[in-house]
Amino acid sequence: MNKTLLSLALGAAFPWLAVPAFAQGATTSEAAEAAADNTPERTKSLGVVTVTGGQPTSLPTQIPTTIEGVTREEIETRINATDSEDALKYLPSLLVRKRYIGDYNHAILSTRASGTGNSARSAVYADGILLSNYLGNGIANGTNFAPRWGLVTPEEIERVDVMYGPFSAAYPGNSAGAVVDYVTRMPTQLEAHVKVGYSSQPNNLYSTRQTFNSWQTSASLGSRSGDWSWWIDINRTDSEGQPLTFTTATLASGTPGRAGTPVYGALGGLNTTNTPWYILGTGTQYHTLQDHAKLKLAYDFSPTVRATYTLGWWQNTANGQSASYLTNAQGQPVYSGPVNINGRSFNLAPTAFPLTADSATHYMHGLSVKSNTQGVFDWELAASLYDYSKDTQRAPTTALPLAAYGGAGTLQDQGGTGWNTLAAKGSWRPQGAGGAHIVDFGVGRDAYKLGIVKTNVLGNWQDGAAFTPVSNVGGRTETYSAWAQDAWSFAPKWKAVLGLRYEHWEAKDGFTATAATAQSYASRSESDVSPKAALAYQLTKDTVLKASVGRAVRYPTVGELYGATSGGALSFINDPTLKPEKSWTGELSAEKDLGNGLLRATLFHETTKNALYSQLIPNATVSRVQNIDKVRTTGVEIAYTGQNVLIKGLDLGGSLTYADSKTVADAAFPAAVGKWQPRVPRWRSTVYATYKPDARWSFTAAARYSGRQYSNLDNSDVNAFAYFGASKYFTVDFRVRYQIDKQWSAAFGIDNANNYQYWNFHPYPQRTYTAELRFDL
Repeated sequence: MNKTLLSLALGAAFPWLAVPAFAQGATTSEAAEAAADNTPERTKSLGVVTVTGGQPTSLPTQIPTTIEGVTREEIETRINATDSEDALKYLPSLLVRKRYIGDYNHAILSTRASGTGNSARSAVYADGILLSNYLGNGIANGTNFAPRWGLVTPEEIERVDVMYGPFSAAYPGNSAGAVVDYVTRMPTQLEAHVKVGYSSQPNNLYSTRQTFNSWQTSASLGSRSGDWSWWIDINRTDSEGQPLTFTTATLASGTPGRAGTPVYGALGGLNTTNTPWYILGTGTQYHTLQDHAKLKLAYDFSPTVRATYTLGWWQNTANGQSASYLTNAQGQPVYSGPVNINGRSFNLAPTAFPLTADSATHYMHGLSVKSNTQGVFDWELAASLYDYSKDTQRAPTTALPLAAYGGAGTLQDQGGTGWNTLAAKGSWRPQGAGGAHIVDFGVGRDAYKLGIVKTNVLGNWQDGAAFTPVSNVGGRTETYSAWAQDAWSFAPKWKAVLGLRYEHWEAKDGFTATAATAQSYASRSESDVSPKAALAYQLTKDTVLKASVGRAVRYPTVGELYGATSGGALSFINDPTLKPEKSWTGELSAEKDLGNGLLRATLFHETTKNALYSQLIPNATVSRVQNIDKVRTTGVEIAYTGQNVLIKGLDLGGSLTYADSKTVADAAFPAAVGKWQPRVPRWRSTVYATYKPDARWSFTAAARYSGRQYSNLDNSDVNAFAYFGASKYFTVDFRVRYQIDKQWSAAFGIDNANNYQYWNFHPYPQRTYTAELRFDL
């Protein structure tokens, strides 16, 4: 935490010193530039953060919950950031399931009481534009619903704030886990930036021994002229990731005998339930090409009213490759058909070693008009649109090696899918900026449309036209909301924030179809009210106590309601009758200013009824999203940040989280009762140390730890260090940055320097070296 964030702590400890965050440690010219930029500033009084500024952001003016953040300077100094989600790497209780550089489909955020399978239980915004993908939840049968991290690059980030828990009425029930708010740059004078980065990961897993390299280049240019401000940012990523999936066969699935072609190279081992199996080869080894471009325009109608437009473009091409470990007597790789391994025969399907070709072009639009008088009344109008202009996945149904050149296959098309948002907000200060009441309120509408068409292709799978149908699913959801909250300083040492959120949800136009059947679903609707409350007390001049409670309603997504995406025996079944999950969350916090740092301890508790989660149907091998009757989580989080600790230039930070998260009732799957919630570890921790001996050099060492996890609701996956497993991990990262001169800088880093091999269904990256060179005008 730098001086910007420390100013929040000072505001908490000494309310009479609460000043705009940018002013702490800033020169007069820097403060003037920040004021002209209208960049959102944060001050803190009695445990409640106040946000001011005219730049678009999802933040309400009053934030009654635990908030952690990281600034542009801290990212550049401390983090080997190749993707925007890396900015969250060392914040308390957070994990993004990023498997490789440019991971566009599985990088899901987990929080205190939500695992990496629950993407719909957190909210990610950039400049007020929704990046979270509420078309679905997690990963489902070839579709993915991770936040659209690629619409923000690390180089354009000004700061990131994370709010824990559903304690602000301004956010939907998806905020039950956390709200992540990115604010990107908008310059006040001419500036230009160019960066080149390189990463290299030597990988050694099973019979794969290969180095996977990535290149990234970015450039940005912006300025301010009179009432106009503008910013252009472009980025290209060329990334090779390690294999993510593996072809396997249990010993029990083989038939004793001599049938089949004798093959060699299979690796024996144990799966997650300690059942003997063979590893036969790899799959989903992505070569990813991503392009990002963004244009931001701002116009100041007056010193207090600003309009901002954002256009984002994201293009992705990813080819997933496979490799067989199996060879015949002549040493040639074997991909399909009957084979014999150590006296057992197995039949390899044509798709046992799959290929995929993904191609996507997405557009993002955001428009806002916002006042910033800091007087009696301020207002904001905002709208956004996210459009899957093109989103296809091609895959062969014929076997390698011929599949590499063509043959039959399928095409899955999500073109036209997307979402849009519309909101009007206001802030009323009846006694002026320093009065006892600050009332935030607003109304909004969010709409989601999902359409997934899967067909067999005519001719070559690589470029053939859609032909005969396999499946066709789709539908819409809409949520209308109205909310208000009052931050009330009712006594010299007391502040309360009382809020209420009303939501009306509708699901309609739902349908699922296969080649043989078609079904449409009746429309549904539901309305809910979610109260929120927070109370803060200044115990001493350097200590604040705070209690918060809030209700959150997370409605089923379109994908959960209607999203079965393949014909025949479906591995994922939609359920149009799903109930919304409803949570009550509370926390007790104590924050203490230590003079050169801030120490916080938080006790949190969450009870969720009808939790939405994918689980096995009893006595079947098919899974579906169902409502779990009740999940309960209780835990403690401790966080510390300090500057110039013991010696000048040494910054320290760390966090420790304990969570007891279990399923306490599940009539549909009784074996899950009393078991740990999937992907929520009991213990997790982060720690970092940054030393700046002078203005040119910075040296950072950091570590992350997570305890034992499970992927299955019944915790039957007892062997975590295997494909499909969710293991513990401990990784150590390093970064060195050198400011060559005023404009040039260079950095070198190592992620996972101790080369810990760990899993979250897929294998995480092994030791990765990074280097970057940057020019700033």
